[in-house]
Amino acid sequence: MGGNRTALVTGSAGFIGYYTSRRLLADGFRVVGVDSLSDYYDPNLKRRRQAELLQNACFSATNEAIETPGLLADLFAEHRPDVVVHLAAQAGVRYSIDNPRSYLESNLVGTFELLEAARAHPPQHMLLASTSSAYGANTEMPYRETMKTDHQMSFYAATKKASEAMAHSYAHLFGLPVTMFRFFTVYGPWGRPDMVPFKFVAKLVRGEKIDVYNHGEMMRDFTYVVDLVEAVRRLIDTPPVRPTAAEDIAEGDSLSPVAPWRVVNIGNSQPVQLGDMIAAIEDALGIKAKRNFMPMQPGDVPATWADAELLRSLTGYVPATDIREGVRRFVAWYRDYYQI
Repeated sequence: MGGNRTALVTGSAGFIGYYTSRRLLADGFRVVGVDSLSDYYDPNLKRRRQAELLQNACFSATNEAIETPGLLADLFAEHRPDVVVHLAAQAGVRYSIDNPRSYLESNLVGTFELLEAARAHPPQHMLLASTSSAYGANTEMPYRETMKTDHQMSFYAATKKASEAMAHSYAHLFGLPVTMFRFFTVYGPWGRPDMVPFKFVAKLVRGEKIDVYNHGEMMRDFTYVVDLVEAVRRLIDTPPVRPTAAEDIAEGDSLSPVAPWRVVNIGNSQPVQLGDMIAAIEDALGIKAKRNFMPMQPGDVPATWADAELLRSLTGYVPATDIREGVRRFVAWYRDYYQI
């Protein structure tokens, strides 16, 4: 449990940040939230999430961009967080083609500001969000954390891989315990409108065609948001420790030989065909989809699939919510939120 510990959560009004903050509050943490409430997608959704969190007296919110010089340094100095969960980022593969500078500022400059703040006031554990997109051009699956990840296919993925490297250098130089976690297509109630389940449901409800990329030949390791947060919560209590020798690192562990740093996949380990996701949405809505088949989008990959054995060995947990159950819960939330 929290035990009066303080957690700083960046991106706290975002989809995953909201659920993470809610879980930490339930576990007795005091949560310091930071979120710019950007207009990348509907800010009202972010405000609604934040309003729910603010009902708990142990939550506070700062609505500024993390790349603002000195912002995070001041928050670290004031609150001295025991745990940091860094989720704030400019997200989305396709948008990074149109507006790469926003990724540079939020994902690289923002992460630098966080690492500098932590250097001055070291927390017990820092958990930083990365992405399955870091695996890039790898075709061997399932993706394992020990694979080389040198060929990112979007600028979004490149900034996330760069943030992994930046965090490793700070972990090595200053002894900051860092866990990077690579998400695999997270979905669920309160989700992001730019993600496939949300986009498809919104279009079906309006009677519009859905755009199906790569002519439907795509697979994703869809991960239900509550499962992901359970994994993050367990990882909080499993900070990496710098090994005394390389031979002390267990087989399959991504622990650095020179730093208290590791990367961990969080995924269902059960890739789902895009057509099966669409079928689950059709069943939950009772609406048949009309499809507009499209070629593969630049920067995208045809499949993702997580090897979650490292997560299991560290925490005893692996996400397991079935896609049909997860979609059913999302559709129920969507109907309620939009009064349909």
